[in-house]
Amino acid sequence: MRRVEVRHVALALAAVALAVPTAATTKAIAKEGTLNMIAWEGYLDAKWVKPFIRQTGCKVNAKYADSSGEMVALMRSGGGGRYDMVSASGDASLRLISSGDVASVDVNRVPGWKQFFKSFQSPPVSTVKGKHYGISLGWGPNTLLWNTKKVQPAPNVSALYSPRFKGKITVPNNPLQIADAALYLSRIRPSLGISDPYELTRPQFDATVALLKRQRPLVRTYWGLASDEVSLFKNGDVTIGAAWSYTTGMLRDARVPVREIIPEEGATGWLDTWMLSSKAKHPNCAYAWYTYISSPRVQAQQAVTWGETPVNKLACPYMNKLSKGSCAAYHANEPEAFYASIEFWKTPLADCGNGKKNCMDYSQWVKSWDEVIS
Repeated sequence: MRRVEVRHVALALAAVALAVPTAATTKAIAKEGTLNMIAWEGYLDAKWVKPFIRQTGCKVNAKYADSSGEMVALMRSGGGGRYDMVSASGDASLRLISSGDVASVDVNRVPGWKQFFKSFQSPPVSTVKGKHYGISLGWGPNTLLWNTKKVQPAPNVSALYSPRFKGKITVPNNPLQIADAALYLSRIRPSLGISDPYELTRPQFDATVALLKRQRPLVRTYWGLASDEVSLFKNGDVTIGAAWSYTTGMLRDARVPVREIIPEEGATGWLDTWMLSSKAKHPNCAYAWYTYISSPRVQAQQAVTWGETPVNKLACPYMNKLSKGSCAAYHANEPEAFYASIEFWKTPLADCGNGKKNCMDYSQWVKSWDEVIS
């Protein structure tokens, strides 16, 4: 996934206290003193990194990546322990787990983990055979967005495949967009038997790709950055598209008349996870970071700054203090059933989870997506 630019918000937060470490832990952290991290742009913002450094003594070295593919490549090239942690999205996490590049994590060492919504304590994007290979950070649903003055009545997700909006549609430039189309097909063509939009057999996959190829002439632009989509809507180049809540917030701030919904047909979503390198040289600083970034105040700070949803269920009051109404705007106060209904990104594997290996793996998704958009 290629990430958006950072949304700067003028915030002033009190320093967030870490759980009181034991003498042995304090000594171990002081001995390490460094944390080398691969992250999405903005995830290591000084507003929350500087207090962490002051509280722990762990210096943070940031390496920003533009895509999940780059993150995977950096983790693999850093085999000697060059990097300690990575903020992986669901389209990278299982690849990192299967290749042995990340280690399992002891969630009992992370106090905030017990405060997470259950959906984010052991999500399938980072939990394999009962082992946790990271700590959830934040997430966002993939929404349907439209200009309310130019699109009436309110549409449903079928509009993204409708000739009525030819040349006015925009969707992300991401192979995992195939999952959105598969989820739509699972509702309108139940005979295909699609139960998981990331586990597609050849017939299911071919039907999904065929739908996307029919959609191609209707699409004005496949966006890579959220700012690209913001510009398209602001300039009137498009009137409807697949989006993130971050995009909606930016457009509303610019007084563009837009509305978003999570489609009743179902929605995919992204979930980012801080993962620990299997060769991390600074594991104690890494666990100090886990404790810090999982606390409700810091979760709220990052969520409001970034325009994403925290996984700590105690973050909402802090969010609303920072930005009125942000908890509801980013779906942070939804019931547990809501989170469980989102089909979060995960790396497509040949293993369909039923003992068979007849699903299309990620390399097939990338190849077919390139064919769709070319």
